[in-house]
Amino acid sequence: MKLAAVDTKKIFGTIDPPPGSEFAKGSNPLGVLLGTGISLFLVVAGIVALIYLLWGAFDWITSAGDKEKLMKARHKIQNALIGLIVIFAALVIFNVIVGLVLGGRIIQPTPGGFQFNLPSVGR
Repeated sequence: MKLAAVDTKKIFGTIDPPPGSEFAKGSNPLGVLLGTGISLFLVVAGIVALIYLLWGAFDWITSAGDKEKLMKARHKIQNALIGLIVIFAALVIFNVIVGLVLGGRIIQPTPGGFQFNLPSVGR
């Protein structure tokens, strides 16, 4: 039996926010919050990795043939690329786990950005 075929609504029940809560507005407020947080993290991590990559490239150009400076620049570039790979791999692994086990999806493009769909369970 596939894990995706399991009906999570029968297993977990429903989760409702308190009535009148500001958090309860919208169709899936917790999912929107998590999706916004994840999108923000990805943007910030990508910008930081790009800056670190450019910093390593600048150090490489200005090394003037000094082997020690060249090696430091090379390590900066490698670390920036490894960071991007780790971020991407974590996102893919998390999406697979959420999709197979909980039946949700972390990557769901919407007009307002990505939305994290939490599985809801019926009463």
